[in-house]
Amino acid sequence: MTGSLDIALLLGSAVLLVAVGAVRLSTRLGVPSLLVYLALGVAIGESGLGIRFDDAELTRTLGFCALIVIIAEGGLTARWSTLRPVLGLAAALATVGVVVSIAVVGVAVHLLLGLDWRLALLYGAVLSSTDAAAVFATLRRLRLPPRLVAALEAESGLNDAPVVLLVVLLATHGPGAHPWWQEALLLGYELAAGAAVGFGVGVAGRWTLRRAALPSAGLYPIAAVGFTVLAYAAGAVLHASGFLAVYVAGVVLGNARLPHRQAILGFADGLAWLAQIGLFVLLGLLVSPSRLDAAVLPAIVAGLALLFLARPLSVAVSALPFRVRPREQVFLSWAGLRGAVPIVLATIPLSAGLPGAGRLFDAVFVLVVIFTLLQTGTLGPVARRLRVTAPAEPAEIRVETAPLERMQADLLQLEVPEGSRLAGVHVDELRLPVGASVTLVLRDGAGFVPVPDTRLKVGDSLLIVATAAVRDVAERRLRAVSRRGRLARWFDEYGDERDE
Repeated sequence: MTGSLDIALLLGSAVLLVAVGAVRLSTRLGVPSLLVYLALGVAIGESGLGIRFDDAELTRTLGFCALIVIIAEGGLTARWSTLRPVLGLAAALATVGVVVSIAVVGVAVHLLLGLDWRLALLYGAVLSSTDAAAVFATLRRLRLPPRLVAALEAESGLNDAPVVLLVVLLATHGPGAHPWWQEALLLGYELAAGAAVGFGVGVAGRWTLRRAALPSAGLYPIAAVGFTVLAYAAGAVLHASGFLAVYVAGVVLGNARLPHRQAILGFADGLAWLAQIGLFVLLGLLVSPSRLDAAVLPAIVAGLALLFLARPLSVAVSALPFRVRPREQVFLSWAGLRGAVPIVLATIPLSAGLPGAGRLFDAVFVLVVIFTLLQTGTLGPVARRLRVTAPAEPAEIRVETAPLERMQADLLQLEVPEGSRLAGVHVDELRLPVGASVTLVLRDGAGFVPVPDTRLKVGDSLLIVATAAVRDVAERRLRAVSRRGRLARWFDEYGDERDE
């Protein structure tokens, strides 16, 4: 028994370290890290090292646990000032868009692949959810307007809730088992109750962590993540959407001025990476490569229907009440990334023993691999072609610094890329508000403290300290100067997020 445990620990730690190292390699090669993790799982599985694993029920359970952590991290790092303007659009994409996507993909695979309606709609439901891990990991590496990033991240955090409910309904009862209005009311209740539970737990957690004098700084991150897990459990016990409760609780906690906030965000980020690695490796371990050849055609048919019909139509319908420009809609359509979530959802009918569920799982696995390579590799060029890129957007650096916490301030990093109007501007011409200042400039591998007449150059990296009260104003000012230069206000440019 001890020997088996030692071997398991040896193999597990080796896989973990290889996966961590693969992040840097995948970034250099432009290959999504999730595909590397899936490949690791396949490599140690039945066709590689010979480890046979076919427990779909355990995979579903562990997959849900991993998704809780990933969604919690997404909520904790979401800024309310950026999230608020796009919340309506994200909610529409996560509800109306999901329904449209299920219907379009279901009809397409029913007609083209000859599947019965129940299995066809399951294809649509499983594939209708964008993946939080894929979205967070990919979009944060690109220079995109915060509005678009926030909309896609919020959608990926919100749409798991209704999709899980619909997949469970289709896998256990099938369409038409209950009157449509009854199912709609149940879905509405679970979403509303999940949001309420998440908000309540988040407020309680915020109040507790602000007033609790814990004996160690390391306990605050554990408690914060514990509250998000509590939100899921409380929602599940009340027959509400636990995933929505997790995301809402994370947003409430992440936007509070909590003690050791930076440590909380760093801890959540590390847990989310661990959850992603474990989840993707486990899913790669579950798949049987010998069956994947037969899944290529269904995967391509479903993927093309999703990418060129279902996703654009769902975005167009969801965006009707909102001011979303056509080129932004095109980018939202192309950036609806699929990853681990569809594969995890495919384990629900698989664990229920539904006829055809094995072929569904294989097809979804192949689809995720093919279309992740296609979409993530082209997101940057597509964004530039559509002119939805943001040449200079400050990003928060997660470091644990007690002086910053006492000041209730954040440390931001801003790059000066090619084509930015920040190049040639003096530091004092940035006209940052009181409470925000450029503290360090990194240039050609060396750092120096700038003076007011320091002229910024292409390739510079700026470290900016901004208090919470003026952070949004400082970001808008930097965005305005990056677009129009030192005379931004003469051009009526104030850094609001809009198309140029």
